[in-house]
Amino acid sequence: MLKHKLRLISTPFNRTVLYLAMFGCCFGINYSHAQDNSSNEGTGNLKYIDPRIGNVGQLLQPTRPTVQLPNQVIRMYPERSDYLDDQITSFPLTIVSHRLGEVFSLKPWDKPVYADAWKQKQTYDNELEITRPWYYSTYLIDDEITVEFTAGKKTGIYRFTFPAGKPDKNLLFDLYNTGTGSWKFINGNAMEGMETYHDDIKVYMYGAFSSAGQAGTIRNNQLSNVSEIQGKDVRSWISFGKEAPSIIEFRYAISYISPEQARANFQEEIAGKSFTDIQANGEKAWDKAINNIQVEGGTEAQRRSFYTAYYRCNERMVDITEDGKYYSGYDKKIHNTNRPFYVDDWTWDTYLALHPLRAIVNPAMEQDMVNSYVTMYTQGGWMPTFPVLFGDYACMNGFHSTIMILDDYRKGLRNFDVDKAYEGMVKNATEATLLPWRNGPKTSLDDFYYAKGYYPALKKGEVETVPQVNPLERRQAVAVTLGASYDDWALSEMAGELGKKADQTRFSTRAGNYKNLWNNDVKMFMPKDNSGNWINIDPKFDGGMGGRDYYDENNGWTYLWQVQENIPSLVKLMGGKTMFENKLDQLFREPLGRSKYEFWAKFPDATGLVGQYSDGNEPSFHIPYLYNFTNSPWKTQKHIRLLLDVWFKDNIFGIPGDEDGGGMSAFVVFSSMGFYPVTPGLPIYTIGSPVFSKVTINLPSGKQFTMIANHCSVINKYIQSAKMNGQPLNTPWFTHEQLINGGTLELEMGPKPNKSWGVE
Repeated sequence: MLKHKLRLISTPFNRTVLYLAMFGCCFGINYSHAQDNSSNEGTGNLKYIDPRIGNVGQLLQPTRPTVQLPNQVIRMYPERSDYLDDQITSFPLTIVSHRLGEVFSLKPWDKPVYADAWKQKQTYDNELEITRPWYYSTYLIDDEITVEFTAGKKTGIYRFTFPAGKPDKNLLFDLYNTGTGSWKFINGNAMEGMETYHDDIKVYMYGAFSSAGQAGTIRNNQLSNVSEIQGKDVRSWISFGKEAPSIIEFRYAISYISPEQARANFQEEIAGKSFTDIQANGEKAWDKAINNIQVEGGTEAQRRSFYTAYYRCNERMVDITEDGKYYSGYDKKIHNTNRPFYVDDWTWDTYLALHPLRAIVNPAMEQDMVNSYVTMYTQGGWMPTFPVLFGDYACMNGFHSTIMILDDYRKGLRNFDVDKAYEGMVKNATEATLLPWRNGPKTSLDDFYYAKGYYPALKKGEVETVPQVNPLERRQAVAVTLGASYDDWALSEMAGELGKKADQTRFSTRAGNYKNLWNNDVKMFMPKDNSGNWINIDPKFDGGMGGRDYYDENNGWTYLWQVQENIPSLVKLMGGKTMFENKLDQLFREPLGRSKYEFWAKFPDATGLVGQYSDGNEPSFHIPYLYNFTNSPWKTQKHIRLLLDVWFKDNIFGIPGDEDGGGMSAFVVFSSMGFYPVTPGLPIYTIGSPVFSKVTINLPSGKQFTMIANHCSVINKYIQSAKMNGQPLNTPWFTHEQLINGGTLELEMGPKPNKSWGVE
């Protein structure tokens, strides 16, 4: 690339071009994209999707350039640490669960097979890699092999182009998990496999090769020509002779039900279809998934960030049904069903914006997902928190599926067993432990919470005495109290919707428990011990790793705002609108009080910092919108634009924290469109500052919701006036009903704030 640039220096004009190109490199201006997708870019808005955005994490997990169909089982990205790792370990046949493991390792090999070949990593070049949601390609430099991949629902196809004339063309298969597995080759051109995932889940695979080969297996590092093997740490390979074509395809299907179902999935999806057929089908599926939102205006970078975020909002949950059946990790049985069964959701992250987004753009799918939650409850005994393939993955804190279900119910999404859902919500609220990262019945700490209205914390240095407390995650006493208050508010509201007055009163009282930890002297939510005494801590920094003795992944400044279910009450606690606004201002300006090195050593999740505000963690997303509850809604507009511009660039660093399967990306989608669901459970959206001059959401009903931002630009970010359906709108919010009825929100934008607009 540099040589080509140097050739430009011969004329003054070209010297200017070179200068601008170098300036862009130094200052991050994105004039071009190295990825050559000329034949795989896609049509319409698909060309703006770049799965590499965020592939280098600031401190924690990067995004992965996942290839899959929207919300489907087969997911693939190369096994490597991140974008900066220039070696690939292997290629999985599927990623079973988000950051929770893969099955069936595969890699091409163009040398003689030996026992340690499976351990060898293969070098690639980022600039020669193509990553699209429906297609992947890379070039293994040392091996001179091109690898291509495209995905179906339960199927995938790898295509390997080996260097011409080389005598060795091999495919090496391995297991990712430590349980038992098996390999069986059939007639030299087909195979079956089984891998045990998460101790007890058998995943079955059936595959076929485009050419016949000679198969072998390996156990205890000993190669054998035996074509069938089972046990632990068993591997296999197939070799294609010198006369075989340079291009070898491996097409396969997986099943969580049986080897016979794997074959059925194969026949149903890809038998008789070419690589190009499956690739085209994938492109069509993604076109349908993301082109229901059309944008105009904005910069190319903003469109790339927006549509890439929207792509990530369609990665999870995933539908694991196979021909009207599915395997459930909640009762370890196979069930018949007449609707999709979805798994792989991290509710602590996704209830805030991802589920509300899906309730707009795909309410039928959202209802199937809620129905899956209810089904999991009937099978497993608890309403899940992080439902994955193997069951409820006890993670984070709170039962925020309660909020998700209320939000959907109030938006008219009721195609699920509402009474059974409510039963599960009540059971979680009365019988389950609130302890972080724990499943199961309540403990003495939960009985204390029910009696006293707050989770008791330990004093600094005090030794834990409750055995059920996770030694790494700790009690998180303030975070648990605040989260449970929101959950109980949602439950009380759901009880009211269903006419259960006694429950409504009961849980409405508990919904106010957050007040029990409000320290009016400090003006923060602070911990108390089991005697009701305040524990004097530095809310910026105390509480051990991640502040988990008292908070969770964030400090007291973040948890100061975790009462989005009752913002007027929070305003009152702080002393009124002026004090509330001043505290918000302070949040964005308050120094860390120490070096970033020291702060992040304890709070690595608190990335995307602006003062004490952390845009890299989900509990913060609603906070900049809280200015709409003050006398200065223009400050919401200012901060949202700053946050999107600074932390969500269209490059490999473009996600400031753990993306968590759409949880963070949904914030980008909503905020870029110009509105956000501050309080899931209330069918209301509050207005921010759109980055586009026009957004059209094509609703499933056939209607359209339109947001028009006249004169919108990078500079013109402030709302001067607004109309909803042609009528003046002087408050910074509108309802879900107005949206789904096909409303039109029209904003007049300008370079300076109109400080009177939106003030009640």
